[in-house]
Amino acid sequence: MDPADLDLVVLVGAGVLLAAVVAVRVSTRLGLPSLLLYLALGLVIGESGLGLPFEDAELTQVLGTVALAVILAEGGFSTDWQVVRPVAPLAGVLATLGVAVSVVVTSALVHVVLDVDLRTAVLLGAVASSTDAAAVFAVLRTLPVRARLRATVEAESGFNDPPVIILVTVVASDAWGDANGFALAGQVVFQLVAGVVVGFVVARAGVWVLARSALPATGLYPIATLAIAFVGFAVSGVLGGSPLMAIYVAGLTLGNATLPHRTATASFAEGLAWLSQMGLFVLLGLLASPGRLWEALPSALVVGGALTLLARPVSVAVCAGPFKVPWRDQVFISWAGLRGAVPIVLATIPMSNGLPASERIFDVVFVLVVLFTLLQGPALPWVARRTGATTAVHPRDVAVESAPLDELGATLVQFSVPPGSRLAGVEVAELRLPLHAVVSLLLRDGALLAPGPTTALREGDHVLVAAPRDDRAAVERRVRAVSRSGRLAGWHDRIAGPGASR
Repeated sequence: MDPADLDLVVLVGAGVLLAAVVAVRVSTRLGLPSLLLYLALGLVIGESGLGLPFEDAELTQVLGTVALAVILAEGGFSTDWQVVRPVAPLAGVLATLGVAVSVVVTSALVHVVLDVDLRTAVLLGAVASSTDAAAVFAVLRTLPVRARLRATVEAESGFNDPPVIILVTVVASDAWGDANGFALAGQVVFQLVAGVVVGFVVARAGVWVLARSALPATGLYPIATLAIAFVGFAVSGVLGGSPLMAIYVAGLTLGNATLPHRTATASFAEGLAWLSQMGLFVLLGLLASPGRLWEALPSALVVGGALTLLARPVSVAVCAGPFKVPWRDQVFISWAGLRGAVPIVLATIPMSNGLPASERIFDVVFVLVVLFTLLQGPALPWVARRTGATTAVHPRDVAVESAPLDELGATLVQFSVPPGSRLAGVEVAELRLPLHAVVSLLLRDGALLAPGPTTALREGDHVLVAAPRDDRAAVERRVRAVSRSGRLAGWHDRIAGPGASR
């Protein structure tokens, strides 16, 4: 490639990336999901706009899968397992039985109303039935929704991609003529279970390695953490499991473990997930042909209406009823099942396989995502308020980081006192840390202090604790407990273990 061409490519790429970043600010001010502006950006720079040609559905599918893997890894990493654990059974049922009900109801209505063949109807129903993790994470985490309710919808969006991918792959392949419902269900169960097991085992092994490693630079820890998640992705795929399920579980396991430089890793993963969302939606916008989208509008209204107004509520009622979920919460879960990149990426599978109706399926799904994102996203805060899904905004939990000192057999634990934390006003001695843990340094208003036992912490303080390696987890648990409940949180011997008093 000529150096001048390379410079032009870099300039265009940087310009698109900056435009995508600005789109986040614009979408926030307008109250619209940013994915719509990313799709619009892709359409603008495509063949019908600035003239950039792109028609590679297979490449889009590959890059889209990798981007979804990054988004799911970050979603799992930033999810609190203590919140997810009680709702995991419901989320699992929604992601499997709920998807099946949605596909059946939507496909039946599409087959009758649009008068399309059964294969096309099933593909439209299956592709549209998967909620999108990127859209759900981006929208729900800006709303003060009850933690368990938010966790249910987020976990469902992380769990339901693999079953739909399996279904779409089978229906779009030559195996459609010999498809067997029981065999397909067995394949779905195997891939899900294998993905969960592989993701968890790989992540736990990675946690063990990272906790005992002293890498020469802080920036290496986020890279190593993400690499571990992708090892789970790849190993699961090689063993016949679901790679996306594996990387979500790996992210969930890593995010809820005690990792060195966890805050830096979380920031890195968040930035990479934003980059993946931007690139993915711009790429999907590039692949679309605006001239064909108007023709797909009536069909998109039928499919989206059947799914949003009938199939989704029915599937939520069928799955949530046995769990005694109140009907108001069911309404919120139903409406919060947002569509985004996942359905459009799945629509590239029939295109890659060369099915006759593949272009129509892609166009219908593209228009459906745009229309119903415009409908559901801005209306979600209103629905949350009307159904009682909102909650009071609580003070931020304390963020605790640690860095191993292998040669000394010790660990440095760092934390800041966030606004509203009950750490404020607590004296150093009242933290009741393990016996050999020492609050060694305190940064306050730009000045370094050597704190004494009676030094009281204040909001905004940055605190550095030196502790033996084996006491790191106890220090972190105690700091988080005091931040939530104050100086009398729990009993210190239950936190630090016998003989830890000082």
